[in-house]
Amino acid sequence: MATLHVSVVSAEGSIFEGEAKFVALPGESGELGILPRHTPLITRIKPGAVRIERADTGEEEFVFVAGGILEVQPGTVTVLADTAIRGKDLDEAKASEAKRLAEDAMKNAKSDIDFAKAQGEFAAMAAQIAAIRKFRGK
Repeated sequence: MATLHVSVVSAEGSIFEGEAKFVALPGESGELGILPRHTPLITRIKPGAVRIERADTGEEEFVFVAGGILEVQPGTVTVLADTAIRGKDLDEAKASEAKRLAEDAMKNAKSDIDFAKAQGEFAAMAAQIAAIRKFRGK
């Protein structure tokens, strides 16, 4: 059976390293599905869920990323994430509060730069909440 070597890393460290049958994640132009021997590719990724079907157990590993870069080679997938959090470590209450704070910051922004920064944080938290709900089947 053909597999992919998958690495998901962020500034904090390695989040996932292992063999997979399939990887799905939010690419800049839409959802990407990657199987072994995929055409080489480099693209930006949007905030959302990286789903990894493990080769050893067949179970799905879930990681939230707040954006970053994806590199695909025929036998390797590398996700360089701005921020990455394992699905089991996500906290919906904390993400909801961060989303509310970002919404307040957008309303009170004094400059376009402040607004854009708050808008980016708002989008990342909205994507994180959606990923949590999808992961937990809500």
